[in-house]
Amino acid sequence: MSQVFEGYERQYCELSADLTKKCTSASILDGEQKKQKVSEIKAGLDDAEALIRKMDLEARSLQPNVKAALLAKLREYKSDLNNLKIEVKRITSANANLAARDELLESGMSDAMMASGDQRQRLMMSTERLNQSSDRIRQGRKVMLETEELGVSILQDLHQQRQSLLHAHDTLHGVDDNISRSKKILTTMSRRMSRNKWIIGSIIAVLVLAILLILYFKLVH
Repeated sequence: MSQVFEGYERQYCELSADLTKKCTSASILDGEQKKQKVSEIKAGLDDAEALIRKMDLEARSLQPNVKAALLAKLREYKSDLNNLKIEVKRITSANANLAARDELLESGMSDAMMASGDQRQRLMMSTERLNQSSDRIRQGRKVMLETEELGVSILQDLHQQRQSLLHAHDTLHGVDDNISRSKKILTTMSRRMSRNKWIIGSIIAVLVLAILLILYFKLVH
């Protein structure tokens, strides 16, 4: 821990104890004595505030692990100083009950403001979550529409492909029919050619035989 902070801390603790005693004694005084004592207390409060500011500056200049502990302690001192100020305010009030009522009202207003702030914060958070939900719904709807359009486009492409396949199938079926007819025609032509070969061969053989017979008879006579 910083020795400088410890020095300020020691001075503050001593000053706070002294101010507490003076507040106790001032509460039972009246008149000029009370005013003088209150003046001393207010001067002491100024000194206490100065010490707290010095402790705050010193704590913030230290390492994070040390700073966190010192700032937590400093918050306690600030709360203590605030209590002293409240006590001085109560003492200086002409009517202690009026001072207590003011303090109560102040506390109530503070609580009400804090509650209102919390409600406003929760409302803002709820509104933000609602806006985020609406954005997600809009985004989801957009994706759904895009997906639907893509699905329709795919179905249309599939339909066109099916029509193309059916047309190709019909075309192939027609080609098969033409091939079958052509095969039958070729088979018929082949048979006719074979038959014609035999006929022509037979005619040639008869002619050759006839020529040979004619030549034979000529040679004999």
